[in-house]
Amino acid sequence: MIIQNGNKTIEIGENAPALVIPEIGINHNGSLQVAKEMVDAAYRAGARLIKHQTHVCSDEMAGAAKKVIPGNADISIYDIMEQAALSEEEELELKDYVESKGMLFLSTPFSRAAADRLEKFGVNAYKIGSGELNNYPLIEHIAEFGKPMIVSTGMNDLKSIEKTVNIMEKYGVQYALMHTTNLYPTKPEWVRLGAMQEMMHAFPGVPVGLSDHTLNNNACIAAIALGASLVERHFTDHMDRIGPDIVCSMDEHALGELLQAAREVPLMRGGHKGAIPEEQVTIDFAFATCVTIKPVKVGEVFTKENLWVKRPGTGEIPAEEYENILGKKATCDIENDIQLTRSMVEN
Repeated sequence: MIIQNGNKTIEIGENAPALVIPEIGINHNGSLQVAKEMVDAAYRAGARLIKHQTHVCSDEMAGAAKKVIPGNADISIYDIMEQAALSEEEELELKDYVESKGMLFLSTPFSRAAADRLEKFGVNAYKIGSGELNNYPLIEHIAEFGKPMIVSTGMNDLKSIEKTVNIMEKYGVQYALMHTTNLYPTKPEWVRLGAMQEMMHAFPGVPVGLSDHTLNNNACIAAIALGASLVERHFTDHMDRIGPDIVCSMDEHALGELLQAAREVPLMRGGHKGAIPEEQVTIDFAFATCVTIKPVKVGEVFTKENLWVKRPGTGEIPAEEYENILGKKATCDIENDIQLTRSMVEN
């Protein structure tokens, strides 16, 4: 999967480093200035993109939402989003600010109006939240734009995911899938990386990753070790900000560490058991070979009293062949503390 933004390309998949998505989401609490400060922090940490959330509350929620209070808040979901939403002008300014730093601006539209706003902005890709995965009318509306889509799949089973996949396949859009547990914060035992692996098997060839809401980077790093192509965590410039998602956010330091892991951990995957050529320098001093521990005369039998195994590993007969040498005769006189060569031992 490739997201193109001018001359900047972000590749997601097996042959690319794991992509880290820092989500400022609504952590700015409706302040454009705070949002920019968070962008600055992510940029300093080395992020390649920033993810936002686009909320047009009147199109996103019915009045009944004013009576629904999320598990990590004490006011209604409608009030939370209304207070945290940026205006269209503010969000466009935020997008321009992100792109002025050479980063990609990515956002999750939570309604048709939000998607249309982002399309008017000319965004290069869309992030779909878990709550919208089975909102098939909205999925189809966004897929019609023909842009790449990164889709979180929390609270949904493989059957629901397959329906969304079929819509994206229908419109020929590039897409990636992210396993998610939508609890804020998520306990380690709720992460279920096995579910992510289940998705990898169910949708071969599709980039799969983890959108995480735990309290540290461990789940994301573990996911990358298991083959995740992309990982996502909420992001804030510092942890003393106030907001429902701050508790499960990472700060600039944690983002830097996760970006480093995303570069290094994929390099650690795969391989087979055995020495690599670069280990020869260590083999040369760490392995043992057969060495005389007493002078040995021509025709004398090698025994445990005159032959042992010692470092370094530069000798000709390795320690693993020691038992085979015992009982054989020397073909020449050999001094004490000499690494045995094969020509010194009778055939």
